[in-house]
Amino acid sequence: MQYTVLIPARLASTRLPNKPLADIGGIPMVVRVAQRVQSGVPQGTRVVVAADHTSIVQACARHGIESVVTAIDHVCGTDRLAQACELLGLQDEQVVVNVQGDEPLIDPQLVSAVAQLVWGVHAPSMGTAAHPIVSARDFVNPNIVKVVTDAKGFALYFSRAPIAWPRDLFARSEDALPVPAPLRHIGIYAYRVGFLRTFTALAPAPIETTEALEQLRALWHGHRIAVHLCEQAPEGGVDTPEDLVRVRQIYAAQAGVL
Repeated sequence: MQYTVLIPARLASTRLPNKPLADIGGIPMVVRVAQRVQSGVPQGTRVVVAADHTSIVQACARHGIESVVTAIDHVCGTDRLAQACELLGLQDEQVVVNVQGDEPLIDPQLVSAVAQLVWGVHAPSMGTAAHPIVSARDFVNPNIVKVVTDAKGFALYFSRAPIAWPRDLFARSEDALPVPAPLRHIGIYAYRVGFLRTFTALAPAPIETTEALEQLRALWHGHRIAVHLCEQAPEGGVDTPEDLVRVRQIYAAQAGVL
């Protein structure tokens, strides 16, 4: 199975300016993400950074990472991916995986597992991942996206609210979790290139606007999303300066600096 990993990278960031270029052990973060993916995906997998600024492209070039320059004014990340597919000349039947540019600790095996979800003639439109929630605080946190799946592992709904709501359990205790455990969505996606082109032409869905979750547009328009279940949470990405300090410490420890 061969596929292309696309890593969207925007220079603008409200909480962490110039985030893709943030230094991690002497290497820009977006390059670290690409190198991490390359270290464990199948041989022949193409890893490309979809940048919105030439400074990101130049940083990638210095470290031998392929990149393309996309428009700066894309409304959403999926639009940036679709343009990258056009620039790379990818065909409708090819598979791409969207790995965020602020995930320098991403597990390459997770990337391959999500890619597998959309492989084959009768594959769903999209693939993503989730893991069991082990904290009641996380379950009710609106910044943590939850997903409910059906018997075959396809997403029924994504929400910032705690779903499925354990009516009787929460009536007894606010610190309890339902059984089976609710699922936390992991922000990694696989698509067929043809679906990406279709997706960008779809009208935004009311539920997408309400929840501020782009993947709900696919469900609203009748497309299926397969969900790969991980046993435990992957390493966190970089959203804040504190996250960057944590990741720098991990890389330093791995390099034997600490």
